[in-house]
Amino acid sequence: MNKRIELTKANINNKTLVLEPESTHSEFGELKAKGQMLVDSDHLAFIYILDSSDAFVYASLPHSIWSELRTAKEDNLPVIAKIGDQELELVELSDELTYLLGNIKDNANYGEEMENKVVEAFLLT
Repeated sequence: MNKRIELTKANINNKTLVLEPESTHSEFGELKAKGQMLVDSDHLAFIYILDSSDAFVYASLPHSIWSELRTAKEDNLPVIAKIGDQELELVELSDELTYLLGNIKDNANYGEEMENKVVEAFLLT
């Protein structure tokens, strides 16, 4: 069974973007970064896939933190997720994000609202 966690807090500290949930209500076990991302057009979010011993955990990166993601991408900053007592680097996030941004621009398959939010947050100068 897949689980989901919303990473809604974003702060840049010591040249690192740190993402955290508002609170962690359930135990996820030991998490590992998969280096893969998906798009959740319905919730205007990118999903970073984490692996635990018994399930995938979908770490949601909502549009409310996209300005920090853009800064991290532009400045080539590492991105760390702090979930409970675990800290893990979201490896390949910048490459995955670059790939998804290229696919979403001018692509109606992701929905007009998702495309507009992506262009506004990442592609306008």
